[in-house]
Amino acid sequence: MLALATAAAFTAYLQPGAAPIVQGRMSRVQGVSMDENAWRRSYDGKGGVAAAAAPSGEYAIVPGTGKGTQNFLEADPYWDQTNIPLNTYKNKAPFVSKVISVKRIVGPQATGETCHIIMNHGGKMPYWEGQSYGVIPPGINPKNGKPNTVRLYSIASSRYGDDMTGTTTSLCVRRATYWCPELKADDPAKKGVCSNFLCDAKPGDELMLTGPSGKVMLIPEKDPNVDLIMVATGTGIAPYRSFIRRLFVEKTPYGEVYKGLAWLFLGVANADALLYDDEWQEVLKKYPKNFKVDYALSREQKNVDGGKMYIQDKVKEYADEVFTRMDNGAHMYFCGLKGMMPGITEMLEEVSSKKGLVWEDKLKEWKEKGQWHVEVY
Repeated sequence: MLALATAAAFTAYLQPGAAPIVQGRMSRVQGVSMDENAWRRSYDGKGGVAAAAAPSGEYAIVPGTGKGTQNFLEADPYWDQTNIPLNTYKNKAPFVSKVISVKRIVGPQATGETCHIIMNHGGKMPYWEGQSYGVIPPGINPKNGKPNTVRLYSIASSRYGDDMTGTTTSLCVRRATYWCPELKADDPAKKGVCSNFLCDAKPGDELMLTGPSGKVMLIPEKDPNVDLIMVATGTGIAPYRSFIRRLFVEKTPYGEVYKGLAWLFLGVANADALLYDDEWQEVLKKYPKNFKVDYALSREQKNVDGGKMYIQDKVKEYADEVFTRMDNGAHMYFCGLKGMMPGITEMLEEVSSKKGLVWEDKLKEWKEKGQWHVEVY
């Protein structure tokens, strides 16, 4: 049955924060432009809605009949990356967002402070898993007297946001500080401008955002059987949280068909510095055949040589399996400190040599096939 409403009444449903339409099994409508007398966006009826503008000025709302699947921000087909959102907002004309919440997500013995920050974009800055937002911190750079420049942060939520409305974004940010040996304390003059601004933010504070940017870290969703090997240090975990939520936490088209292995490697200093571990453990319980996680705790674990356990050492423990999965079409992702890369490539080079293969040729092959995804700093 169609429910008809006036343009004014329907538009109210499209505003960020508006209550979901309560007719049938429907999700809130987001991001639909109602200024054209034509279909603007369609939803497939699996828990979403379809909305159309008629020449008469009335708007038809068609209740979905599915199982509440989260699908109102999908491409058609869902794996098509042709029209992925890119650079919707730029440095000269950023989007002004507001902070919803800032939460410390590490324990008391963690080396440094890391925060999970949720902000509202009102459905106007859609993004995909694996992309980044730019944040322009307020203030002037004392070195050149010019306004502070943009800093990029990998997005830590799926395209639907932690609240599943499609109007919020989450970032995982570590507060950058500098320990001064003379002061025997953090030197406030040398702290990271943007990371401290974000970690100190309060609900309602305004943020200037650019983006979304990046296509390097996208998931190859056309293949439901692909293995995803995700390697991170610290806050490099952010894009993988967006992957894992899409695959296992939310009811998405790709998550419903995914049959591969998502394998997460995370390197941090100690157990208190682990990020989102409670979420990973829940996924492990529900999907033990499709999800795997390995930690490298540099201050608590030893590698095979008796030294500190870094992320490259943990991956090395599974060198043959990682190499084999890559040779069978897996995609490998790296996000975090670039210092992890030499150890990992050396390890894979060793496996390659044992197999009688030329490592440079093998790496070139993986890159040409789009299996090698690197976003390090």
